[in-house]
Amino acid sequence: MDDKFRVPGTNFSFGLDPIMNLIPFAGDISGFVVSAALLYVMAKNGVSRKVLILMSINICVDAMIGAIPLIGQLSDFYFKSNTRNIQLLKEHYKEGKHTGDGNGIIVILLLILLVFISVTIYASYIAFRWLFNHV
Repeated sequence: MDDKFRVPGTNFSFGLDPIMNLIPFAGDISGFVVSAALLYVMAKNGVSRKVLILMSINICVDAMIGAIPLIGQLSDFYFKSNTRNIQLLKEHYKEGKHTGDGNGIIVILLLILLVFISVTIYASYIAFRWLFNHV
């Protein structure tokens, strides 16, 4: 999905994912389904919870950035979630990395989400207050 084709004379490679994403919506969904299928297979085969969390983060970041018009298409050439996930699996199985339950990652993500939501609510409050004072 990410590294099938190589540009001659360079180290730059790309796969079917950025090509499929030229088709609005269908390309993003098909790439997400393939990534989710890899995640499902790994979950069934007993990969650690921490690896599953890291893989899920890669997939979600790819899907969120991919949903942004133009930026999403360009990011598919550089943010290669499937390649990152395969690397995580190699590190896990061959080198014994990324073992554990991943609770620390979940706590960090929840804190980031809490900060993001707090900033969004505060910015909305300031914007509405300014808007109502000037209308």
